[in-house]
Amino acid sequence: MILNSIYDVDFRNKKVFLRVDYNVSLNSDNSISNDTRITQTLPTIKYLIDKGAGLVLASHLGRPGGKVDKRYSMSAVAIRLGEHLGKKIRVIPDYWKSKIVVKPGEVVMLENLRFHNGEESNDQKLAKYISSFVDIYVNDAFGSSHRAHMSIVGIASHLPAYAGLLLQKEITLIDKLLNKRKGSLTVVIGGAKTPEKIGVINNLLTKADTILLGGAVANTFLSTWGIKTGVSLVDHEMTEMARQIMWKATQSNVKLILPEDVVVSNTKQTREPVEISYKEVPGHLAIYDIGSKARKKYADEILSSDSVIWNGPMGLFEKPQFIAGTKSVMDAMVKCKGTTVIGGGDTLTALQDKKQLNHITHISTGGGALLEYLEKESLPGIDIVKNS
Repeated sequence: MILNSIYDVDFRNKKVFLRVDYNVSLNSDNSISNDTRITQTLPTIKYLIDKGAGLVLASHLGRPGGKVDKRYSMSAVAIRLGEHLGKKIRVIPDYWKSKIVVKPGEVVMLENLRFHNGEESNDQKLAKYISSFVDIYVNDAFGSSHRAHMSIVGIASHLPAYAGLLLQKEITLIDKLLNKRKGSLTVVIGGAKTPEKIGVINNLLTKADTILLGGAVANTFLSTWGIKTGVSLVDHEMTEMARQIMWKATQSNVKLILPEDVVVSNTKQTREPVEISYKEVPGHLAIYDIGSKARKKYADEILSSDSVIWNGPMGLFEKPQFIAGTKSVMDAMVKCKGTTVIGGGDTLTALQDKKQLNHITHISTGGGALLEYLEKESLPGIDIVKNS
């Protein structure tokens, strides 16, 4: 996919609306626990400043529900960004009724976009108002590009629209893995949100060579075989589609691999975990992780692949007794000699040793956006900056 590039624009004395995804994790004292989403946008910001632009940055943070909530203020984000840039970043509080002024080389930040209900409803009046203060729109928020919100598609419809460097990097790499890669592609899908991921798995049947399943997603697929999964988390509304996918995988010669053994416990996780065959789950127990045989099988598949995409943990990683599956996948990703991509908030949260991320080819800023792009190869925020 070819996107409108910022390299093709003269930014001298231009005012740029730059949509970023600074929906960062906050500590209890409202300090930022991880600023990766901020640092990943620095190349775009520095490029635009160097080219003489004045920047109006905008992002959402949390779910304030369309009203002002100081807990979700962008102030801490502006301070952290300023530290990286060596600049003071001014926050514009009432952006929906204030005059937005920015000078060449200056960076200002709008207060949380979701402090106004017009953001999520794609309020065209608000979009036109904000666009009246700027000349160019740049989207560098891949993680929010699956949402047809005011700051993603509304403002962009009133201005020349371009893709930022981070957005371009995300799309170029994913497109290459899906359509232009050399060698084999393995995709690892886990987590609890089966409805969000089953469409992705279906689309990947024409792209991937191997698909490894874990978490509640795997439970749902196991149940289609008539396997009794005890009181495990299973999405029964998805079992028919899962059955169709398994049939298609066989017809397409795609290896769709489910865990041959699992780790089980009672629903309150107070019983000592037991590792058993997937065929032997008692009615009063639930699956909380993949077993040792599955861990070895999954690791071997990852290590022998030329490219790997991973989204979603293998089990209830929040409990230390059920993190082994997720940890084994991460260890294999680190050792893999091919191209490796990780996406999804839960996946990254599950990683105990953050230094391992240095050995991954690309950490995607998208969770839901990555999944939707893998399924549809199109997003509202991508289409608006696509070179047509």
